[in-house]
Amino acid sequence: MSTILVVTPIIIANWPAITAAVSAAISVAGFTVVQQAASLTANQSSRTREIIDIDESEILDASVGTDEVLVVEKDGVRATFRRDARGGLQICMEGDHVSKAKLRSMGEQLLGKVTQQYAYHRIVSELKNRNMTIVDEHMTETESVKIRIRNW
Repeated sequence: MSTILVVTPIIIANWPAITAAVSAAISVAGFTVVQQAASLTANQSSRTREIIDIDESEILDASVGTDEVLVVEKDGVRATFRRDARGGLQICMEGDHVSKAKLRSMGEQLLGKVTQQYAYHRIVSELKNRNMTIVDEHMTETESVKIRIRNW
């Protein structure tokens, strides 16, 4: 007997789970973490900025303020993940000499990878909690993840 499950996740997690998903996704997308939070304020006025609010997201940890951020960068384009005022996840894309449309496209691609990593880790954790065995897993040409499991 086989079952095909298509997952469209709602991101509801605490900040450490979000940062874990971002960290896993950025390595695949070629981004690196920016260590210096102070460098965020330098030369921001001349940069193009596009803000993407992630629908169906909520950061649960009440101790995390709106100043909690994770900044990643690739080829002069900076992506800042943060908790917005309503408690949702937000990504701010910034770059020099880059159009807003290009920034939005890059941000949505990065967000897709973050969402995929979040869903993957949630599913694998739940499978382990239910004592199910992962028999096989692989990524298709369309970057979908296929997981075969066995349960006795």
